[in-house]
Amino acid sequence: MKRVHNFSAGPAVLPLEVLQKAQEEFIDYQGTGTSIMEKSHRGPEYTKVDAEARERLSRILGLGDDFEIMFLQGGASTQFFTVPYNFLSEGETADYINTGAWSKKAIKEAKTFGNVHEAFTSADSNFNRVPGAEELNLSPDANYVHITSNNTIFGTQFTTEPETNGVPLVCDASSDFLSRPVDVSKYGIIYSGAQKNLGPAGVTVVIIRKGFLAKANKSGIPTMIDYHTHANGAMFNTPPSFAVYMVNLVLEWVEGKGGLEYFKTFNEEKAALLYNEIDSDDFYNGTAEVTSRSNMNVCFRLGSEDLEAEFLKEAVTRDLVALKGHRSVGGIRASIYNACPRESVEALVSFMRDFRAKKG
Repeated sequence: MKRVHNFSAGPAVLPLEVLQKAQEEFIDYQGTGTSIMEKSHRGPEYTKVDAEARERLSRILGLGDDFEIMFLQGGASTQFFTVPYNFLSEGETADYINTGAWSKKAIKEAKTFGNVHEAFTSADSNFNRVPGAEELNLSPDANYVHITSNNTIFGTQFTTEPETNGVPLVCDASSDFLSRPVDVSKYGIIYSGAQKNLGPAGVTVVIIRKGFLAKANKSGIPTMIDYHTHANGAMFNTPPSFAVYMVNLVLEWVEGKGGLEYFKTFNEEKAALLYNEIDSDDFYNGTAEVTSRSNMNVCFRLGSEDLEAEFLKEAVTRDLVALKGHRSVGGIRASIYNACPRESVEALVSFMRDFRAKKG
């Protein structure tokens, strides 16, 4: 078996232990003679998996009984319009903090339903930073404040939740979910596509505070995107059962490693290795402001696009894959989510030093 150093931004590397356990159970799930993919979502085996995943996630985040956990489909992109469909109507306002491509997509969808106020944008600096507290221009009557906690394309990340003066945060946490502790008391909704830190593509986790859900619109919403439809552990439609099964295994792995405090330290240490190498001279240049740098997606440039192409080509010969930056911005991007081993980051740093020595 050969495993390369995988820096894909998503779908991303999964823990080897999780893949091995899934492999062991793939054909015959716990002696039942069928795969978990072949079982009824209302049968005892799958409903146990579903319940375990919810319980583990609640425990890891410290949610208590205040939140609903939903395993939905359609990715974060579906949540871009589901959130305002439920929580924004004509004549009402929601604040959106615009820190890049995913924020812009969420803003576009929300404008269909009500007033969108951009409380901040870093468009003028090509989204190379997130706002300081003093830069937020919040509305006095917003229904919610929407943020994208980590931007995969530009390599920026909020280090902590912005202060919203009690207005519930709605957060697209797709690319840094479970990478560190969060203050759940500040959130109305946290949603996340699984394919970065949580599991394979195909399931979207939506966490909603029950008190916030009570304020949602209750009429005129298509059934499948009405959050009330999916509350109380309901399975209105067949869930993405194999993806949820994998999420449950990843959550078990997260707990076994020591939870969010462990991953906060682990991810900070990995990111520091890369940023220290980038900052050692001007051969590599980070694209995000230092105070806004992401611990999940480390983005940098070299002196020319030709040199970047050489870097990417040679990296593959060292089993370093998926380092090409997003097609909209180019450059180099190393995505180092929870399951990215420290050894992979060390291998990348070693290659960066060797490449600099030859080309610098």
